[in-house]
Amino acid sequence: MLNSKILHYFATIVAQGSYTKAAKHLGIAQSALSIAMRKFEQKIGMPLLIRSSKGVVVTKEGEVLLVHSKDILARIVDAEMALNDLRDLEQGEVRIGIPGMMGSYFFPEILMAFKFKYPNLNLSIVEDGTQIIKEKLLSGELDLGVIVDDHVPDSLQIQRLIRPQMVAAVGKNHALAEAKSVTYADFFTHELVMFKAGYFHREVIDGLCKANNMTAKYSFETNLITMILNIVKNEFAITALLELVTDQEADVKGIPFDPPIYLDLALAWRKDGYLSLANRRFVEFTLAQVN
Repeated sequence: MLNSKILHYFATIVAQGSYTKAAKHLGIAQSALSIAMRKFEQKIGMPLLIRSSKGVVVTKEGEVLLVHSKDILARIVDAEMALNDLRDLEQGEVRIGIPGMMGSYFFPEILMAFKFKYPNLNLSIVEDGTQIIKEKLLSGELDLGVIVDDHVPDSLQIQRLIRPQMVAAVGKNHALAEAKSVTYADFFTHELVMFKAGYFHREVIDGLCKANNMTAKYSFETNLITMILNIVKNEFAITALLELVTDQEADVKGIPFDPPIYLDLALAWRKDGYLSLANRRFVEFTLAQVN
């Protein structure tokens, strides 16, 4: 009754939010996808998806199947990786999710050095917020991910990477540029450019607002680190960035918060998942670079 193909179809429709987007993602005709799902629902005798003007709605029965589908599909990927390891220990793929700041300012040299040492291993790098990275790790879409070591699901294994400081980032001619530190209250009096919800950068600032009963002025919201930096450099707004970013940007000054803010960033992967040889090598290599 169940097979991996139809479960993949079902999970993709839910993830994409519509039959049209799912069909395009899968590379099949929408009519073929609709027929396959209709036959599947008839075979199991219960509805899984309900079409609406806003896309698809998952039924209660569909929600139950979705949990198992994600687990089954993730284990199939694990099995494929295990077989690939047995077939050829010098080939494989590392699928890793990295937040924007880390991807642009911390990982480039590590990734290039790893590729130089293991030229036959492929790197598939996804830039996303830490919350999305967690979800993709749990669903098996990613093998490894960089997340904040805070409220980590029990189903994820983590290995601490670095503990960078988050600082207020301002233009070199900004009024705060020569300050030795900045209080949260002073920071929140300024217009801010921030990453959107789901990124650890935004979660930290939202958390500060809530903890200190303050309101932030989010004048700009974007997930593009280059745009954030340009807005700061041109002094349309200020932001908060990791110190490893401001240290590498000549026209941006990093001002420590008072009290200071430090983040524990870690590599994560599924505890019950298969960590391929390629991924194990990447974890070992990366940890060797930071220790």
